Amino acid sequence: MLTSNAGWDTRTHFDQLKSVINTFKTAGIRTSIFMECDLELISLAAETGADRIELYTEDFAREYAVDRDAAVAPYVAAAKHAISCGLGVNAGHDLSLENLAFLKKSIPEMAEVSIGHALIADALYYGLENTIQLYLNCLRES
Repeated sequence: MLTSNAGWDTRTHFDQLKSVINTFKTAGIRTSIFMECDLELISLAAETGADRIELYTEDFAREYAVDRDAAVAPYVAAAKHAISCGLGVNAGHDLSLENLAFLKKSIPEMAEVSIGHALIADALYYGLENTIQLYLNCLRES
């Protein structure tokens, strides 16, 4: 699996990403590139042939408690740009029961979210089945 711990720089890694994505697409594998909210890099992600991007939401999660509207604004712009480039939009990193519904409400076109640490931590208190339902409710109610 190819991944990154933050958003890919599609300018620097364009040729590598295009080659790998072509290999995956030939095998019928859907692809998504983990991205920052940089519109130019998102445009380049579309040119690689990727199906989707996954917005790297650490900054959103960090700034959410201070000013959620300001925190989500670059993600809304990035999602709109990605869609205009023909890309689907996913999101992930530091999403939680506290901030997930607001993000989904702000980006209703968001297809998938990646939630790991917060979900497992919440499961210690609520149980895994209940926690999954709580997260699904965040996505349904927005």
